[in-house]
Amino acid sequence: MQPKLKFLDRFLTLWIFLAMFLGIGLGYFFPEISSITNSLSVGTINIPLAIGLIVMMYPPLAKVDYSLLPKVFTDKKVIGISLLLNWIIGPVLMFVLAIVFLRNEPDYMIGLILIGLARCIAMVLVWNDLAKGNREYGALLVALNSIFQVFSYSFMVWLFINILPEKLGLANFNISVSMKEVTESVFIYLGIPFIAGFLSRYLLIRLKGLEWYNRKFVPKISPLTLYALLFTIVLMFSLKGDKILELPLDVLKVAVPLIVYFVLMFFVSFFINKSFKVPYDKNASIAFTATGNNFELAIAVSIAVFGIHSPQAFVGVIGPLVEVPVLIVLVKISLWLKKKCY
Repeated sequence: MQPKLKFLDRFLTLWIFLAMFLGIGLGYFFPEISSITNSLSVGTINIPLAIGLIVMMYPPLAKVDYSLLPKVFTDKKVIGISLLLNWIIGPVLMFVLAIVFLRNEPDYMIGLILIGLARCIAMVLVWNDLAKGNREYGALLVALNSIFQVFSYSFMVWLFINILPEKLGLANFNISVSMKEVTESVFIYLGIPFIAGFLSRYLLIRLKGLEWYNRKFVPKISPLTLYALLFTIVLMFSLKGDKILELPLDVLKVAVPLIVYFVLMFFVSFFINKSFKVPYDKNASIAFTATGNNFELAIAVSIAVFGIHSPQAFVGVIGPLVEVPVLIVLVKISLWLKKKCY
């Protein structure tokens, strides 16, 4: 039986649009909400927002089966292709698209680059199931990407934002991101939920068993990601009450390079795997892992480094709004390619 996208996930784009406009409406009719939000801060950390972002990251990291990691090197070809696609081709492609489409909008450009560097660890399992990919490989690749992100995201941000633009003659944008701030935000918004997810999985499976964990606990916590994402979006856009007329054009500016990225990344991944004679089920797992992005992390880092109502954070919010409809189409294309190519 072909799996179906859950109701909440299927209409994610709609929920995000509604959350954006609810936030803008709150900001427009209740302008005092901005000062209330800002007052709930300790140093540079906004408490409600930090709670929302950590809760948003926890469920996908609690779902990851880290016991699969020893299997990573049993199929060196498949893992090698996945690492190449996720950590070289994906970031470079997004970097190029950011420059091509948004070189006159450096803040949006940085937001797009941050998305390209954040590899998918959540929705990829949904796309993998829908496309009849290999579940174990999908879970294995998610576990690998989770570990890589914790230890490499700060360095990748420093390389792609501080170093490469200067080397390519884009220094006139005066682009500079503090590696210290990125590292701190990665620890808070990825490290804390990573540790919590790892410990809750390890301890609860020992106490209650794997069957209970997967069938009872995981379904209970899964919706938290969406609820926390929508809460974050409402909070962010409540500070944009005066920006409602600019919103559609800015969404379009960001959506176009994202659509190009998703489509190119999927086809490049699929046909590279096909050329290496990777079976379809593993091909789908690798392709969708490489195509999706961890927008939660990009949003968290953007907010921590640039601020809650920064253009960079706005770009992060547009990401899942665009991803869901495009990836649904790519799932259908993947199943069609299975018939044609396999």
